[in-house]
Amino acid sequence: MNVSIKFGTDGWRAVMAREFTFDNVAVVAQAIANYVKSRNGWERGVVIGYDARLLSDLFADLIADVLTANGIPALVTDRDTPTPVTVYTIRAKGLAGAVMLTASHNPPQYNGIKFIPETCHPALPETTDAIEEQIAYCLQNPTSVKRDGKPSLKQTVDPRPDYFAHLHQLLDTRALAGLKVVYDPLYATGRGYVDGFLREVGAQVETIKGERNPAFGGSLPDPNPQNLQLLGERVRATGAHLGLSTDGDADRFGVVDADGEMITANQVIVLTLWYLLHKLKPGEGHVVRTVATTHQIDALARSYGSITVHETPVGFKWVGSTMARTGALVGGEESGGLSVIGHIPEKDGILADLLMAEMVAKEGVTLKQALAQLAQQTGEYRTQRIDLHVDEARKGELMRRFREEPPASLNGLHVVSTNSIDGVKLLLEDDAWVLVRPSGTEPLIRCYIEAHDEEVLNGLKAAMQKLVG
Repeated sequence: MNVSIKFGTDGWRAVMAREFTFDNVAVVAQAIANYVKSRNGWERGVVIGYDARLLSDLFADLIADVLTANGIPALVTDRDTPTPVTVYTIRAKGLAGAVMLTASHNPPQYNGIKFIPETCHPALPETTDAIEEQIAYCLQNPTSVKRDGKPSLKQTVDPRPDYFAHLHQLLDTRALAGLKVVYDPLYATGRGYVDGFLREVGAQVETIKGERNPAFGGSLPDPNPQNLQLLGERVRATGAHLGLSTDGDADRFGVVDADGEMITANQVIVLTLWYLLHKLKPGEGHVVRTVATTHQIDALARSYGSITVHETPVGFKWVGSTMARTGALVGGEESGGLSVIGHIPEKDGILADLLMAEMVAKEGVTLKQALAQLAQQTGEYRTQRIDLHVDEARKGELMRRFREEPPASLNGLHVVSTNSIDGVKLLLEDDAWVLVRPSGTEPLIRCYIEAHDEEVLNGLKAAMQKLVG
């Protein structure tokens, strides 16, 4: 087999019928089986979940055959299931880990596999590196791949009751009962979860794009502003309190205010921290954000005086592992990942949506009104990401220059310090900052910019465009 299978930021993803074939999935499953059996407690078994993509249920059955052929009990979800629900099943059932078949918000022709260990946060490099070593071995030794599954070790599981029972412990369901919500699962796996839970607790919910469609209606299952236009229209037309959405595997969120306008992921993360600080009133605590996520989190933490902020590289594996270590109140990343204290340290778009709904109900405000109250406490923050196209030959040289010869100032603001935890981050006067990170797959540099007002933000944007050329 002439194929390269790499577990990147969040597992292996590839095009179905090209690299993502039944034979290659069997190889990955065998590699995961080898890894699981090298760890203590493998006899507890592994849960297998899958999203709404074409053939995902058949791929899940194949993985179950490989695991059970290796003596590992396999629990296969009874329908396409969100990643966070699959991961919560590890905790609910006391399992050794989970395998999730998903390509998240990628186009419908893609599928993917990730392994989540018993820690319930995305696998760290030491785990994915070990699985990749086993993949290489299995590709070189195809007869080592076992596919003769043992039916006695396979069972079907409905993970929703355990997950919903957990949500009842985390959320104020009485407050949710009075809400009017529109939900858009984007034809994907979140259907029946956000809307199902809200209906269960007495909320009034309209669901759009609520049927399973492996082609996702000809779009990407990504809750971005373009894809949520219909959601915004329905919120305005129905007079709903807010609109909610999730991505292809429901681990990322999309939120629309009562006026139909989208609230950014950065804003949702800060609002979640603000709300939990009001709700829980902790004497001290921790919050985790990636290097690319808003510093309004830091400003809010400073205003309470006893909240420690931890900055991580991009990727929820770093957020989740830090949350598990510190017992953080909130962990978030600007691309739409969020989890909170008391929950699994894995991003969960379902819970993020429901927390925004609870906050609106409990505080009696719209999301923008809540943001205005928050700004009185922290000041205004404006954040934007731009992609700057750069030839591959120049990309490495540009990043070297940023690391070794960073500019002394940008748009008249002095560079106070730099860090290279992930890419190069230039920390500027007035709490502004710029982060540059090279794309690993495309000829471009991603540039994240934050400032207190739009004029400074636009000035920094122009300065970076000129600097990169």
